[in-house]
Amino acid sequence: MAELCVNSVLVTGANRGLGLGFVQHFLRMPNPPQWIFAGCRDPKGQRAQDLQNLASKHPNLVIIALEIADPASIKAAAAKVGERLGGSGLNLLINNAGMVKPKMLEAETLEDMTETYTTNTAGPLLMGQAFLPLLKKAAQGSPGSGLSCSKAAIVNISSIGGSIASAFGWELMQVTSYRCSKAALNMLSKCQSLAYKEHGILCVALHPGWVQTDLGSSAGHAVSQGQQNFA
Repeated sequence: MAELCVNSVLVTGANRGLGLGFVQHFLRMPNPPQWIFAGCRDPKGQRAQDLQNLASKHPNLVIIALEIADPASIKAAAAKVGERLGGSGLNLLINNAGMVKPKMLEAETLEDMTETYTTNTAGPLLMGQAFLPLLKKAAQGSPGSGLSCSKAAIVNISSIGGSIASAFGWELMQVTSYRCSKAALNMLSKCQSLAYKEHGILCVALHPGWVQTDLGSSAGHAVSQGQQNFA
């Protein structure tokens, strides 16, 4: 990200973990974005305290109420971001918000699978749809014909847990609903890349590796034994 140069970025699940790390990174850039939108469920809640502290020091950081499992919340967030941006578009959308239910296969339920899919797969789908007009606008306003995160992009935070070929960490954590949702997210990313390429929008899925966050800490045992990262 050292060479990244964007005017605006939106990060979902930005109140903690990877999402908060992304926000902090953008703020520390030599040439930070003019607008950093940090999406979280409860902007005024205790879990968003770190974001609130950052926003009090950085006027370019805007905390947006955003529940990615709620289409109405996504639509409202897109409207607020568009209002802030005025006539310009959104350069970078990072779909980071996610969830995992640490259960064995035999304990998985319809409710578990539905909730996990809604957050990890359907959420990024709906985010891409809602923010597509702003991403298109950013792409149209950027010079050059290539695809890049500096122009217009959707980055979906995926996981090695969604790899069908690897199935890494099965003995440690089965988390079937999570694995299935991330495998589906990988396919969604492919579909978005095919559909949005004509608009000049780059779409990718990234596996960040294991990070010691609230969501990823349960994989710490694997890391301590020198195994591959699971996130």
